[in-house]
Amino acid sequence: MADTKTGSVKTAVSIESTLFEQAERTAREMQISRSRLYNLALEDYLRHRENQELLRRLNEAYADDLDEEERAFLRAGMSQASKRVDTEW
Repeated sequence: MADTKTGSVKTAVSIESTLFEQAERTAREMQISRSRLYNLALEDYLRHRENQELLRRLNEAYADDLDEEERAFLRAGMSQASKRVDTEW
């Protein structure tokens, strides 16, 4: 059911009890609601997936017809991007 005032949608999901307990603790520590925590986590996860897809597409687009210098540059860039993505998670 959508809330037209906030643009939010109420939903029910099932998660493992240990994950739920961890989320409860985290929400309390952050002094935010569970809903806000889940919203933040989902936004972060979706952004991560989008970044991974963009990186894959860029790698695919630039993988053809590169000389060795371009390949080395691309490898270095991919390594840096991968480190950034991994450290965010």
